[in-house]
Amino acid sequence: MTKTSLQQLASCQDDYDPNSMPVNQARKFIRNFLNPVTAIETLPLKAALGRVLAVSVISPLDVPSHNNSAMDGFAFHSQDIGTEPLEIIGTAFAGKPFTGALKTGECIRIMTGAVIPEGADTVIMQERTQVTGDLMAMTEPPRPQTNVRYAGEDLKAGHAVLEAGRKLRPADLGLIASLGIGEATVYRKLKVAFFSTGDELVSIGQPLATGQLYDSNRYTLHGMLEHLGVEILDMGVVHDDPAALEHALIQASSQADVVLTSGGVSVGEADFMKQLLEKLGQVVFWKIAMKPGRPLAYGKVGQAHYFGLPGNPVAVMVTFYQFVRDALLHLMGQNPVPALPVLKAVCTEPIRKLAGRTEFQRGILFVDADQQWKVRPTGNQGSGILRSMSEANCFIVLDDETGNLPAGTEVDVQVMEGIL
Repeated sequence: MTKTSLQQLASCQDDYDPNSMPVNQARKFIRNFLNPVTAIETLPLKAALGRVLAVSVISPLDVPSHNNSAMDGFAFHSQDIGTEPLEIIGTAFAGKPFTGALKTGECIRIMTGAVIPEGADTVIMQERTQVTGDLMAMTEPPRPQTNVRYAGEDLKAGHAVLEAGRKLRPADLGLIASLGIGEATVYRKLKVAFFSTGDELVSIGQPLATGQLYDSNRYTLHGMLEHLGVEILDMGVVHDDPAALEHALIQASSQADVVLTSGGVSVGEADFMKQLLEKLGQVVFWKIAMKPGRPLAYGKVGQAHYFGLPGNPVAVMVTFYQFVRDALLHLMGQNPVPALPVLKAVCTEPIRKLAGRTEFQRGILFVDADQQWKVRPTGNQGSGILRSMSEANCFIVLDDETGNLPAGTEVDVQVMEGIL
């Protein structure tokens, strides 16, 4: 039986056009062909930050494990409200409970977190009492059963505390530790290999000849990958030589789950990547109806997923944010993959744009003197101006139907901070 290729599967879908893929359609195509990692490992809790849970965390106990006080004050039975003063017969501390039982007309002094003793069901905060010797009177009587945290109120034994597919945050580590659990079962780290292509690229530390430039893409890609918590294989710069590129692709795909390249996927005479990918793998699409980042390839090389990013520095970052980020999180096992946060803001300057493609213009989101969210473009939106990405804290997202916009127009803004 002949195995259906990735490209054949794609071509069977509606609106398939490998040379002009709309942004949202491209996202759907990529998601359809992703296979998350399945290998797992068990790590000490302190080593699990940022990893994706492979097995749900089940609570082995009730949290809290006992009824306890939510206040510093006095514990008593609600039937004694209105019959005070009550006799103070002892004290309960957190971790040192009062061991007796309360009778009618009695109370104990109790600290926050201390066990509610037998015979008590209510706590009054100490600021609403008046103490004379061993007697306590209520200046503002509470409602019955107030200021008590009940056993299992937060978590019930046997219930799922954190579901599989969750990327662990600092608060999650504390939550797991509160259950007496010291380790977490997570998916293995996703392995990502990447390299830049182009004879014009020079590594830092080497002198520049005429027409050459320093390779910045590997540094921005490394930073974004590092933030996602994947295992990184930086393969450096590969020159525009078919044999060298083929060797790099084979080496990368044999070691990694995902291969990223920057440059070499447009239509220049020295762009050999398309022919090599047709030889070594399968490609679903080559171009996206977007700016910046129109030349973007997605497919597979061997068993590795492949993303061919543009060569221009801004386009590399935009395509990573818009496509690669979600794909990597999904491959890591995160479920659901969090969407990039989008909000509305008034643009303070006019925007120039041609209809027919989606644009991600760099912007600076801020709050004006009236506490209203506003956004302004960073200036020149050229895809080679990396400074615009350094200055920006958001993308101004303009869909394919949008054209030129006057100042004062409300626009969609995609916040960068916290994404990567």
